[in-house]
Amino acid sequence: MKSLLHPPVIVATKNEWRERDVARMMVMKKLRRKWNKSRREFHDDDKFSLPTHDDVYPLDTQEQEELVRSLERTQAQQSFLWRSIFAALLLCYAAFLVFSIYQQAYTPWELRYHAYFMDEVDSWMIMAADWAAVLACLMAITGLLHNSENHRRWLWYSCCAGILLAVFWLYHMLRKANYAYLY
Repeated sequence: MKSLLHPPVIVATKNEWRERDVARMMVMKKLRRKWNKSRREFHDDDKFSLPTHDDVYPLDTQEQEELVRSLERTQAQQSFLWRSIFAALLLCYAAFLVFSIYQQAYTPWELRYHAYFMDEVDSWMIMAADWAAVLACLMAITGLLHNSENHRRWLWYSCCAGILLAVFWLYHMLRKANYAYLY
């Protein structure tokens, strides 16, 4: 029973330790050779390497302009990608709001988040507020997907519409005596 709890300790001799050390040193030498070889191959291809502290020299004007153009191109691509992702999320939210309007129109007060306001707000007001939220989402999507300065105004318009909607919902939420919508 004691042997199961405490397995025997295997002790290595000095020769075994030396052999292990030699094997480790050989592996390290191989890795160092591979590393140095890969670094030499990497530094032979200068167009893909960044300047290091070994080869610091100022860029001439043409190289600076080319670097700035490539960074601007990369930034524009990434900006469009993220604006598209946020526009897709807003489109999903707008689809949810359209579903909510449909439910409110055909089966009034069935949705839990609308039913809390059954005694306070008419059904048509809730549907109108949801339609206004859909329009605010569409304005934001328009502002996100178009890159001109004129279309950026749509983002501000959607922000103002969202603030008005937030005031509408906060007013009706605070008007209720019990705060059951928080639970």
